[in-house]
Amino acid sequence: MKNSKYFSTTNKNHKVGFLLGAAFLATLTCAQAQNVGITLPPPVVVVPAAVIQDDYLYYPNYGVYYNSGRHQYAYLQGDAWVSTPAPRGVSVDVLTASPSVRMDWHDSPAKHHSEMLKRYPRNWKSSDEHQDRK
Repeated sequence: MKNSKYFSTTNKNHKVGFLLGAAFLATLTCAQAQNVGITLPPPVVVVPAAVIQDDYLYYPNYGVYYNSGRHQYAYLQGDAWVSTPAPRGVSVDVLTASPSVRMDWHDSPAKHHSEMLKRYPRNWKSSDEHQDRK
């Protein structure tokens, strides 16, 4: 009869076994959950845009404006304004060797061109040619 005591189970043993099994399953479940990749989108970072102010040099002999911030040449072609990385009909060396005037406005040449034609006609020469260049 003494042997039967060791093989019999009590309610208490069932509870302990159940709790140990549940803990083991919970551990396995957590371990499996860690292997599953959860992808979160990166945070959105808003950076204020830098505002580049347009600065122009005008070459009256050629009717060409150079935007130093954008490295673009602007000129009137027919009835439309064109902006290109190289001036039309003249090399950069010849253009930069000709008289130029630094503009005191920072918007589009189209808004000021008629005034610039009056102030600086095609054959305009500065009293000090190098004064306006930088």
